[in-house]
Amino acid sequence: MVRAWTTRFAPSPTGELHLGHAFSALTAWDAAVAAGGRFLLRIEDIDATRVRPAFEAGIFEDLAWLGLRWETPVLRQSEHLADYHAALEDLAAKGLIYRCFRTRADVAAEITRAPHGPSGAVFVGGPLAPDEEAERLARGEAFAWRLSLAAARRHLGPAASALTFLEDGHGPEGEHGVIRAAPERLGDIVLARKDVGVAYHLAVVVDDARQGVTDVIRGCDLFEAAHVQRLLQALLGLPTPTYRHHPLLMGPDGKRLAKRNGAPALRALREAGETVADVRRRIAEAVGSS
Repeated sequence: MVRAWTTRFAPSPTGELHLGHAFSALTAWDAAVAAGGRFLLRIEDIDATRVRPAFEAGIFEDLAWLGLRWETPVLRQSEHLADYHAALEDLAAKGLIYRCFRTRADVAAEITRAPHGPSGAVFVGGPLAPDEEAERLARGEAFAWRLSLAAARRHLGPAASALTFLEDGHGPEGEHGVIRAAPERLGDIVLARKDVGVAYHLAVVVDDARQGVTDVIRGCDLFEAAHVQRLLQALLGLPTPTYRHHPLLMGPDGKRLAKRNGAPALRALREAGETVADVRRRIAEAVGSS
């Protein structure tokens, strides 16, 4: 059965939307209109420590002001935690994940000690000996579930080195076309942690499959994520969408437009009297100067 052309915009309600978000949302919306396909809005709110209801309300208001329309009901990740944990249990049953008791500081220190230094280095670990793991669990020590690249390669066999995805846009280095998936570039990633529950990579592949997403349109800062997400799709038996990564908008200072860099919020632009045409003009100018 052929899936209908479908894309999505999936913001996290951890702050106000700004011009960079508008660029990504409008890029996905324009592509859906051009393809005569579906445009979905997904609220990625699994990090309960940072999300705020006011920010979610602002997302709906801002996107409606931009002229976007989406299908309802809107999927909220916080309402589907059981599905992500079921996927995690599937991976555990296949022996593909392990408990990692290292803290973030421990991991950072190990990466720094890597032969090639901290630049480009990733964490690759493995499970503890059963006795030591049992002792740590008995003491109530916190742990994260990590995906084992070594176990994944054994599980997939020769197919592991043949995984690819189609890049219909461009990665940060101009990558385009059929790309060989190289999940080793991210190492043994965390798939679940006590403080934020399941991680982005696991939730997003489950959601894209559930919602029938055929084309993922997003910023090129997430290009590296496609490599490990392709691996997770193979391990979980999920379909692989086409990826279309777009450039990031930069501010006058040459830094990426982001919440932490003080990018102007869409609400502020709207309240200052700017129109949607003004926003599109700002985006076109920013893309042209990048």
